[in-house]
Amino acid sequence: MDKVVSSAAQAVADIPDGATLSVGGFGLCGIPSVLIAALHDQGTSDLEVVSNNCGVDDWGLGILLQDRRIRRMVSSYVGENKEFARQYLHGELEVELTPQGTLAERLRAGGSGIPAFYTITGAGTQVAEGGLPWKYAEDGSVAIASPAKETKAFTIDGVTRDYVLETGIVADFAMVRAWKGDRHGNLVFRKSSRNFNPLAAMSGKITIAEVEELVEPGDLDPDSVHLPGIYVQRVVPLTPEQAATKRIERRTITPAPQSDSKEA
Repeated sequence: MDKVVSSAAQAVADIPDGATLSVGGFGLCGIPSVLIAALHDQGTSDLEVVSNNCGVDDWGLGILLQDRRIRRMVSSYVGENKEFARQYLHGELEVELTPQGTLAERLRAGGSGIPAFYTITGAGTQVAEGGLPWKYAEDGSVAIASPAKETKAFTIDGVTRDYVLETGIVADFAMVRAWKGDRHGNLVFRKSSRNFNPLAAMSGKITIAEVEELVEPGDLDPDSVHLPGIYVQRVVPLTPEQAATKRIERRTITPAPQSDSKEA
């Protein structure tokens, strides 16, 4: 089945207001920036977004956040987005902060048909006991707090510990970015840009992948495929310019070593 669509705008056209969206990427690495921009241009709003973070103030998911298109975030990191922190602290945005490994496994579980799983992460904390502020009121009080989660004691290697029950995540739509993809939706991610992309793709009922290089079926070594096409419904080939447009959060430069004038 040829899953290629002609444009990002066409690929996201049926994402409605109020949809739940899982988005790949870590920081700005491997984010589906072209699909995000198309969704922004379309005007879709009231979104619940599941992603490790929310881009930065003027790029990635940050452009949706700036225009108040996101109602709720399920994520594990806020740090690089000042507007994200501001909206959260001022009661304008609901945020379910989730331990990063737990978030990854919730996405994988949802895509694998696993309704819930136990993890030791968060046991004995407010993650399990409830009370984490999901949304603040205008006066700074907690308007919505996280509920308590079911826990159960398991004995492993003679040690009994409490484990927390976490639910899998199934999103209405998923958006990811791949290095290479074929017309059947098989995807290959490049190095660290793989990050949350396969997991986000698995969790979507309808998954849209923007690919930097489109190849024909059979061109990809089956052993090199990171995500099989069964998880992908739409493939958007990027132009060379779109594929080359990438940003990083912070540029760190190591000063060049100074030559010793005495030895010169």
